[in-house]
Amino acid sequence: MSSIPALIELKEIKKTYLVGRSEYPVLKGIDLEIEEGEFVALMGPSGSGKSTLLNIIGCLDRPTSGRFVLQGKDISRTSDQELARIRREELGFIFQTFNLIARISVQQNVEIPLMLRGISRRERRERATKLLESLNVAHRAEFGPQNISGGERQRVAIARALANDPRIIIADEPTGNLDLKNSSEVMKILNRLHGGGRTIIMVTHNPEITGNCSRVIRLRDGRLMENA
Repeated sequence: MSSIPALIELKEIKKTYLVGRSEYPVLKGIDLEIEEGEFVALMGPSGSGKSTLLNIIGCLDRPTSGRFVLQGKDISRTSDQELARIRREELGFIFQTFNLIARISVQQNVEIPLMLRGISRRERRERATKLLESLNVAHRAEFGPQNISGGERQRVAIARALANDPRIIIADEPTGNLDLKNSSEVMKILNRLHGGGRTIIMVTHNPEITGNCSRVIRLRDGRLMENA
């Protein structure tokens, strides 16, 4: 058995939201390890806690209790400033609704993570162009996101997620707003990224797209049901 620690370690993770005077437990003690290079799918019915768990893994939210270690770092002891740096530099995010900024071009959307890191304008443009070319959307570089198709928007969002060359990709229903053809194209891209060594953690409702995943992890009522 390897002595190398897992890339992601979750121990007794609980998350409770306070609404008025009432407490609503969403995660009820999650124990999970994800190794570097895995492609993990999180599945479960609405309200099962899968998106909350993904948000915690993506450093977008903190657990109410429990221990979360990411790349050897205890996130419970990490400042908000350091969490922002981790999100910006070490994680790449792909969302169901794309989350592109409508008032700027496709090219500028991909450059945003690089701009936040202080990368020079020339290098930003070169890196963004290469990413757009690799995802076959370079011809849309000067278009606004509202003027391209849903499949193209998601490929632009993937290019943005890859801008800082993250080790971990966080994908929340990446095919949820796409038709069958574009869903297949997005999954081919994710499988290619996985084949290149990236760790991918994906929430999905669609069992048909999990065929190439390393594991499918199922949640129900805030608890881990299956880890196979």
